[in-house]
Amino acid sequence: MSSSLTPFHLAMPVDDLEAARRFYVDVLGCAEGRSADRWVDFDLFGHQLSLHLSEGSGDRASNPVDGDAVPIPHFGVVLPWKAWHDLKDRLITANTAFVIPPRIRFEGEPGEQATLFFRDPAGNALEFKSFRDPALLFASS
Repeated sequence: MSSSLTPFHLAMPVDDLEAARRFYVDVLGCAEGRSADRWVDFDLFGHQLSLHLSEGSGDRASNPVDGDAVPIPHFGVVLPWKAWHDLKDRLITANTAFVIPPRIRFEGEPGEQATLFFRDPAGNALEFKSFRDPALLFASS
């Protein structure tokens, strides 16, 4: 997994490291990096994701975006168009329960994007998206 952008690091809570390992490796295809008893690092499409064992649950708020209730907080990766479609197919094959099913948002507009949302085994919301024109990733109109 690789990205042409500068990698970011994100740390998220999970309540079961083994369930997280199975999900991030088997479903998302992430390579596992360093780990200890209470945390594990993954290569999330060229970015470092650290999952830390934590008791408690996260917030389940949402905001309306283009007719969807987008979960907040959430995190994810912007993928190339083909890689997004490959991941979408992999998630469907794995019988992923989508919070927001795969769709094209803002179709025909400058910010046209493919998007999907789901939760990991700990309930963390993930969004993976792709822009039809990657040059418009940060376009405001």
